[in-house]
Amino acid sequence: LFGNHVNDFARMVTAQQKAKEYNIILVLKSHHTLIAFPNGSKYFNSTGNAGMAKGGSGDVLTGIITSLLAQGYEPTDAALLGVYIHGWAGDVAAKKFSKEAMLPSQLIQSLSNVFLALQ
Repeated sequence: LFGNHVNDFARMVTAQQKAKEYNIILVLKSHHTLIAFPNGSKYFNSTGNAGMAKGGSGDVLTGIITSLLAQGYEPTDAALLGVYIHGWAGDVAAKKFSKEAMLPSQLIQSLSNVFLALQ
């Protein structure tokens, strides 16, 4: 799960500590986004790709999670589902526009495909 760099492990440990210390759900966006919970549990997301490493992609993720919260999802579910949907939309966008050329706006456009597939 981790790269060959010690910082990967350090990031995970720090995320777990801060989530517990501040009683928050912490999302660390990366090629395998980490979600750390205050109870010490953690999850790595399996969706998404390097094409999402662009300015604005994190804003899209924030919007997705916020939207799920506004629709009544519990914070834990909103974080897990939001991160998964965000990555899945990124995978859809990469197939349509390429990882190299995709933009956050195309990530947003791809959300409809993801939600239709979930129905």
